[in-house]
Amino acid sequence: MKFRSQRVAYWFFASALALLVLQIVYGFIMGFARVGLDGLHEWIPFNTARAVHTNLLVVWLLCGFMGSAYFIIPEEANRELAWPRLAYVQLISLLVVGVIAVGCYHFNIWEGRKFLEIPRPLDWLVVANVLLFIGNIGMTLWRGRQHTTTSMVLFMGLLFAALLYLPGMISVKNQTVDSFYRWWVVHLWVEGVWELIMGGILCYLLIKLTGVDREVVEKWLYLIVGLTFLSGILGTGHHYYYIGAPRYWLWVGGVFSALEPLAFLGMAMAALATARKGGRKHPNRIALTWSLGCAIMAFVGAGFLGMAHTLPQVNLYTHGTLVTAMHGHLAFWGAYAMIVLAMMAYSLPLMTGRRLWDTPMATWAFWTSNIGMVGMTGALAVAGITQVALERRLGLDFLVVQKEIEMHFVGLLLAAALFSTGIVMFIITFFRHGLPSDEALTPGVSGEPDEPLVAGL
Repeated sequence: MKFRSQRVAYWFFASALALLVLQIVYGFIMGFARVGLDGLHEWIPFNTARAVHTNLLVVWLLCGFMGSAYFIIPEEANRELAWPRLAYVQLISLLVVGVIAVGCYHFNIWEGRKFLEIPRPLDWLVVANVLLFIGNIGMTLWRGRQHTTTSMVLFMGLLFAALLYLPGMISVKNQTVDSFYRWWVVHLWVEGVWELIMGGILCYLLIKLTGVDREVVEKWLYLIVGLTFLSGILGTGHHYYYIGAPRYWLWVGGVFSALEPLAFLGMAMAALATARKGGRKHPNRIALTWSLGCAIMAFVGAGFLGMAHTLPQVNLYTHGTLVTAMHGHLAFWGAYAMIVLAMMAYSLPLMTGRRLWDTPMATWAFWTSNIGMVGMTGALAVAGITQVALERRLGLDFLVVQKEIEMHFVGLLLAAALFSTGIVMFIITFFRHGLPSDEALTPGVSGEPDEPLVAGL
């Protein structure tokens, strides 16, 4: 670690893991409710659990992205973070807003817009918080002694994510127009600018972990950015099929949704090609494993499974079913959660000075969490396809169909237990590193395997 202010990232990562655990808890509440064990219904009805589960996902990933940026940007700009104390204030305010939002959901105080349920007054606090973050990393880059493609792509992704939150705050009475604005936020985040953030973090990790020249890796980053903008923006059209929009969106959404996997395929190819070319054997192999796993799982979950049900001929039957949940779980895990966990695995030894590179628990955490997520995706896929056949094709009643697919959620709960075990092992590994230490500050280049780091456990 080159700069003392990079340790700010530790507290963002710790907060992200705490929010992830809370998200998993609400996921189990919904899973048990699906199999008839809904004893908490009086206090936490299903719709409340779903809103908390999905919104916690967004908050903990944003927390992870911010922590990643606070670690990467000072090193890429070759200077200390502009305002380290402001970063701590911003973290506390972000957590306070998140806690208040969860409380509002439990007291049925929310906006009636799926995925954007946060009450409107809290929206302004979110905007203020993100502006503080953008200002901090922006000033660091402005004052920096060097500027790299990686840092600029990461910054632009974070900046556009902030700007694209604003359309979701526009209040209109027409439901179709409201859906347009809502999908500008939801889709253009997860299938647009968040891909830039992922690409920037992945590029940084590949440079550090493989030893391949920056110019080689960043050429791949240009390709990924181009494919993201080509497919992601107009790919928003696959959300416009049945909301009262003109019919030409069937063509636009269908064609460009089919192109969306190309960006994720480009990421996977870049990661694998770079790892093959890397002549340096970095001791932190688990961080590289998470990085390569992220690229591959992102292509499968976000790319392949996304395209599989967003073509108009298929989406006519699958929209609003568990097929969407199948795609969503593996897409968010592969594309975004895994890159945040990869960044944690890479940065923790550098912030704490402990060489806990590849412990057995860290390896088991990777495999059990990923196998568990694949199992959850499979259970949701079978349940979703059955739901489509019985409900959309045969015309059975919704509640009758839910009873028929109940058994598939038993399998989902078992897979979720395996996934959660992996996350618990990752968290144990995280805290075994200890707190950030001044002894981790080195005069060399951050991330090099020959740094004089302090021996760990």
